[in-house]
Amino acid sequence: MIRFIVIFLLAFSARAETLTGYVIDITDGDTITVLDSSRKQHKIRLAGIDAPEKALSEKAPDTAQPFGEKSKQNLAKLVFNKNVTVDWSKLDRYGRTVGKVMVNGLDANLAQVKAGMAWWYEKYRKEQSPSDQKAYALSEQQARLQRVGLWSDKNPTPPWEFRHAKDGVQPEQFCPCSSIANCTGPKGGQFCLTESGSKKYR
Repeated sequence: MIRFIVIFLLAFSARAETLTGYVIDITDGDTITVLDSSRKQHKIRLAGIDAPEKALSEKAPDTAQPFGEKSKQNLAKLVFNKNVTVDWSKLDRYGRTVGKVMVNGLDANLAQVKAGMAWWYEKYRKEQSPSDQKAYALSEQQARLQRVGLWSDKNPTPPWEFRHAKDGVQPEQFCPCSSIANCTGPKGGQFCLTESGSKKYR
């Protein structure tokens, strides 16, 4: 087991690269813009987390989730107008650099989870080191138990489910669930989420 972890860490570090710069913009609770020493701008997607969606514009308030703007503001307090180091290993489909943002020795990604301003994005756990997986999972669990930030809501909707609902899936008015929309299961069945988080098929 120890040998496997060592091999994993070596492989992870071998792929990783480092970017340093100054944070000039906060897009939302998990995306920033960094200006490097050559004056080149880099859009950074914070790895390992997914923050509540903020409104696309003031004219479209229904595109926002609760705590979307607060998540952005919290991230701004952490990194805006500060020098950061970004440890990264890939670009996402939008061309953004996906990485861990460090500011004065603080993991800003993890800080967002601890403050209840983002989910741990468990779907991509294999892209994190074992120690980060453990730290992020534990931090989300503690935030849930303490009901801080977005966890003060009774049943917060994960951003990935919220985005799916906004991609043209129509709300179901007669589905006996708390979810605002139906989703399609792997076999084409329509379901929504109950207050307990379980799927209820139509």
